[in-house]
Amino acid sequence: MRVVTERMPTLKSVTVGVWVNTGSRDEQPPQAGYSHFIEHMLFKGTRKRSSAEISREIDALGGEMNAFTSRETTTYYVKVLDQQLPQALELLSDLFHHSRFLPKDIEKEKQVVLEEIRMVQDDPEDLVQELHMGQVLGRHPLGRSILGREKTVRGLRRQDLMSYIEARYDSSQTVVSIAGNFEQDKLDLLVAKYFGKGRSAKATPANGRRSPDMHGGVLLKKKKLEQVHLCLGLKGVPAGHRDRYALYALNSVLGGSVSSRLFQEVREKRGLVYSIYSYLSGYSDGGMITVYAATRPKEVDRVVDLVCREIRRMGSKGVVGKELERAKVQMKGSLMLSLESSHSRMSKLAKDELTYGKHASLDDMLARIDRVSEEQMFNVGRQFFNVDSLAITGLGPLSPGTLQSYR
Repeated sequence: MRVVTERMPTLKSVTVGVWVNTGSRDEQPPQAGYSHFIEHMLFKGTRKRSSAEISREIDALGGEMNAFTSRETTTYYVKVLDQQLPQALELLSDLFHHSRFLPKDIEKEKQVVLEEIRMVQDDPEDLVQELHMGQVLGRHPLGRSILGREKTVRGLRRQDLMSYIEARYDSSQTVVSIAGNFEQDKLDLLVAKYFGKGRSAKATPANGRRSPDMHGGVLLKKKKLEQVHLCLGLKGVPAGHRDRYALYALNSVLGGSVSSRLFQEVREKRGLVYSIYSYLSGYSDGGMITVYAATRPKEVDRVVDLVCREIRRMGSKGVVGKELERAKVQMKGSLMLSLESSHSRMSKLAKDELTYGKHASLDDMLARIDRVSEEQMFNVGRQFFNVDSLAITGLGPLSPGTLQSYR
């Protein structure tokens, strides 16, 4: 089990995260939602603590404990004051190694997860992005919902979950990441005590992953809403790609901030939307560029036309001069502000280890941003900002003729 640490002596907090290199993309279709369900179950009681006792203990420490599942990883973390690090490590270790997965708790948690699935169905911004992933990635595992489907959640059994853990939760694919105020020598002893004996899986989690193919086209789903929610998607780059900083800069100019072209053109100048933004999704072997917007039904074609116009413009001309410099300053500021807490540093350490196998320093990242040139922006824009392969997903009160010219 790999351990990565960063000491931040000016803080009074410390965050510990256990990252397992398995997520929803590693599930077979009948297992859809298993990674996320296991994440829930680790908080439902161990051999020495009940679920209520776990909650009371973390509250008594004045700390925060939670977990999250992504398409490629499952993470469990605890954040406490520095003097409470030993208790936090013992508690997190107990959950990670000794959760009981009682059948009665599994049945009860099924209802909780089903409510979570229904909550996404009721949130159009979340739902359209989930539909968009499925449209762009098709039958690829990355295109499936992290939460799973109602059918698979209702039908899962204890043995299904235990078999999945045996197959995927391997020590060599687990990273313990710790950031904050601590003494390294004492920390080493604590980590060895609580995480020294890990699991050996029957398979390696990264095995069997295949690169995704991106699909274009138009998917429209009618739903009784006040607005039409839209996602427009293009192919992006993997998390460790050499052009990622240039693509980050292009995204910043396109829709990554309130000074971006889309925000200024579509919202501020024309008043067609309240919310419009773009973002990058990077995975180990692929990535996406996504634009989200919500507008009145009669303005859907106009909003899509404006977005496509900006994409074409950036694809043919790139970004130059003051706009590029402004994007760099904005990126560096956002990066530095995002890494001010022990939690964010813990996350960065783990992602660096899982993605690159080494730590990328803040100074190195800032230097890479500074090195982005107009020429690189032009070349990357020409390669990725092409509407010929555009995927458009719409959700809401759509009329039959909507986006006819894009179908």
